[in-house]
Amino acid sequence: MSVAAPGELLPRKRPVVVARDLRKVFTGPDAVPFDALRDVHFEVAPGTLTALVGPDGAGKTTLMRMIAGLLHPDGGTLEVLGLDVRHEAQAVQNRISYMPQRFGLYEDLSIQENLDLYADLHGVSKETRAERFPRLLAMTDLARFTARPAGQLSGGMKQKLGLACTLVRVPDLLLLDEPSVGVDPLSRRDLWTIIEQMIAEEGLSVLVSTAYMDEAERCERVHVFNKGEQLAQGTPQELRTRVAGLTWVASPRSEEPARDLQARLIDASERIVDAVPSGGEVRYIRRPEVTDEQLDDLVGDRVARPREEELEDAFMLLLREHESDRNQVPGPSADVAGDEVRSGSSTSAAKDEAPIIEVRDLVRRFGDFTAVASTSFDVRRGEIFGLLGPNGAGKTTTFRMLCGLLPATSGHLEVAGVNLRTARATARRRIGYVAQKFALYANLSVRENLEFFGGAYGLRGRALRDRIRVIEAQFELDPHAQSGILPHGYKQRLAMAAGLIHEPRILFLDEPTSGIDPLARRAFWRTITQLSQSGVTIIVTTHFMEEAEYCDRIAIQDAGRLLALGTPRKVREQAGERGRDMNSAFIAIVEQGREASMSREPETEAVS
Repeated sequence: MSVAAPGELLPRKRPVVVARDLRKVFTGPDAVPFDALRDVHFEVAPGTLTALVGPDGAGKTTLMRMIAGLLHPDGGTLEVLGLDVRHEAQAVQNRISYMPQRFGLYEDLSIQENLDLYADLHGVSKETRAERFPRLLAMTDLARFTARPAGQLSGGMKQKLGLACTLVRVPDLLLLDEPSVGVDPLSRRDLWTIIEQMIAEEGLSVLVSTAYMDEAERCERVHVFNKGEQLAQGTPQELRTRVAGLTWVASPRSEEPARDLQARLIDASERIVDAVPSGGEVRYIRRPEVTDEQLDDLVGDRVARPREEELEDAFMLLLREHESDRNQVPGPSADVAGDEVRSGSSTSAAKDEAPIIEVRDLVRRFGDFTAVASTSFDVRRGEIFGLLGPNGAGKTTTFRMLCGLLPATSGHLEVAGVNLRTARATARRRIGYVAQKFALYANLSVRENLEFFGGAYGLRGRALRDRIRVIEAQFELDPHAQSGILPHGYKQRLAMAAGLIHEPRILFLDEPTSGIDPLARRAFWRTITQLSQSGVTIIVTTHFMEEAEYCDRIAIQDAGRLLALGTPRKVREQAGERGRDMNSAFIAIVEQGREASMSREPETEAVS
């Protein structure tokens, strides 16, 4: 152990990653080279948790893959663990562990067999396995399921198994590329508990990229990227000071949806940096040069007050400033539904009509397993209805039944005036569907995909051509771009455009913003608000609990049972003191439901 003499400083430990003037060039589909990363100066201190944040196409994954020795720099220098990655990539890979966005689990193998396989690949000894496996299984809460095939695990359990496989050996550097994308808040909390426990107990150096700003808040240093450029770096506190005095919160008028006020604010981009619903109110960031008087027509007589700044506020300010400098406006056009929407018309009268979706005592069984148990609710025209739940809760099964993709075992299910148990094909022509995973044709261009889906929905000739031109402009899509190589955010735009090509009455969105950064999520939800105001009914599943604030009503499911149903405010109230925001309310309601279920189990067994 080094001890400093009086008046001396202990020697500073060498960073585990050092990048200087780092550059990476790719060739686009038009054969024109572009910088995926340029002039990056970057360090990761040993034994620390460091975050990379930025929109799609920012360069985060490219930087991760370069550090892992999977891509070579085209300029500058990159040292990992004191090794030059350009010339010693294999030596680097022998000492690191890397969990990419799509970790390669073998779905036909059990949990234990996956762990054994990755231990074999890394040459982990039997003695180390005997000590490490039980610990990893206990930390991930997978010890009870070691014989279960990976393909039968929920999304959250798969991510925890992927992390366990990544940690079958103790690496000198752990790289995690968006490890919590697509998992629910409980599983996300569990993942971060594991990561922080490994850092505390083993002194791991961890570099993580994330789309969640609350995750980046946990890190000691945060690096913000956009379009291949490094915009800022520092501690979360240092970055938050950039928006000091600019962060406010406003309360909507009585009966005014928070999303309507948010839309007014976010559309005034010359005065407002960002706005987002939260806890029934709207958090917003004003531009530094804007005065109170200049906000009067936006906020009006609504109560507005200063609030404590957050890391996401600084992130949004940095991105808006950078996009402004580049003279670019991110995200699809908000002009989705024409003059009716621009005038701010409301569909509140329409929501008093008969339900456009009716669900009564809906049940779906797979053999002896009940995925959905006697669920009932309805949805009215123009409503945004959120279907929430942990991974494996039954919400995707419910969703697929509502879309006509899966028959119900029993119960009544009516969509757009059609009984889905007797006329599924008729109902499907009246709905649009955006799948959780990119479900378009990767080898076709944007326009070819739109032509195919438009034709599948019955559009032909001039009507199809006119509709494609309109929707390409609305979503700012390059008609000639190949779909399969688009950044994730642009793929989501294309999927949304294909789901709307035939102007459906109901739009189903299955985790549409999974893996998308906050900037793209704002633009996406601005579009959804416009569609709702024009009378389109939206059914959405999401793992971003703050997005539930955009919904008129939400339902929370777990283990196939309906735990909560109502407005976001009523759901937060149901959670009690723990319901200070939608994320904490969701966790509280699910945990309360599971505790109640466990207390009922002995009675059920006695009856049977």
